[in-house]
Parts: sequence; C-alpha cells; structure tokens
Amino acid sequence: MIRLLLADDQDLMRSALSALLDLEDDFEVVAAVDRGDEVADAARTHQPDVALLDIEMPGLDGLAAAALLAERQPRCRVVILTTFGRAGYLRRAMEAGAVGFVVKDAPPEALADAIRRVMRGERVVDPELAAATLAAGRSPLTARERDVLGAARDAATVAEIAAKLFLSEGTVRNYLSAVIAKTGTRNRMEALRAADERGWL
Repeated sequence: MIRLLLADDQDLMRSALSALLDLEDDFEVVAAVDRGDEVADAARTHQPDVALLDIEMPGLDGLAAAALLAERQPRCRVVILTTFGRAGYLRRAMEAGAVGFVVKDAPPEALADAIRRVMRGERVVDPELAAATLAAGRSPLTARERDVLGAARDAATVAEIAAKLFLSEGTVRNYLSAVIAKTGTRNRMEALRAADERGWL
C-alpha cells in the first residue's frame, strides 16, 4: 500500500484528489493539509511514502515545503502537482528535492502512474515541460534579487522594501534596476509579472 499526503489550499481540489486516489487499490491517503507550513509535521506524524504538493499555498509554498521534506523526511518522495506548468518552477522543484512534477490538467491515470513510478525510484516529468525547461535555462535572478522583487509584490515603496529586508534604500533600488534589466521590462511591476510567468519567483 502506498501512503499518500496531499497538500493543496483549495478544499474542492484536495477533496476531489483524495476521493480519486482512494479509488486505487494500492493507494491510501493518510493525511491532507491546506497549508505548506503543515506539510512537515503531517509527514512526521503519518509517515507517507509520497507527498503531493501544490506550489501556491499559504504559510509556505510547495517548493519550500519540498525542500523541508527532503531535509526532515528524506524517505518521503515529493511530487509537485500544480496548475502552473512553468519551466522555472520545474527547475526549482527538482532543486528542492522533488522527483515528480505533474500538472493538474493531466488525466487521472497519469497521476496514478506518476505515483507508482516515483515509488519505483523513477523521476517523472512531463516531456514538453522538461524540454521547455532546458530551452529556458536557469533563472538569471540572484536569491537576493528574488527576495527584493517578491517584497515588491504588494506595490510596497522602496523604503518599505528596505525596512522589510534590512537593506538600504539605495541597495533596493540597485537590485530592482538589475531585475528590470534582466527581465527586459520597463518597471518593477512588469518585472514581477515577467518573473512570475517564467517561474523565477
């Protein structure tokens, strides 16, 4: 029996996935959570074989939760299950220790197959997404540039971003200028949109 943990902040999606996976004779959903910061505790308590993680969740996103699981529960295999089939997300998911990446519009049998394959020690990634990831290359943004751009998400002022990240305002301006140049955009909101679309944040 393959023990599964589900993490998705949408109640309907989580319930539907649980019901769907419970139909399989060799699957048992042992835990379902709606926040990324609940994943590690649920995994410690229920000892799943595979964790299916959405990317966008409150508390902690699925990529950060995957990295935490790799550190604390290394025997639990992580499959990212997301609406967002973006090349940048795939690369970051693999770097975080995920062994599978499945988009939510895949047929149900594809998800079941992916779970069984990762249990056999395989990596499972949509071939088109893998090709797009190779073509796109790595994100040009540094970790600090990502932090600054992420802090700008709420249309914060330079002073607010600086205070939040314990940086000087001049340093924040420099990071934002670098991000705008690297994304080929005209301002930070366009840069934010471009980075989101490419999965760099």
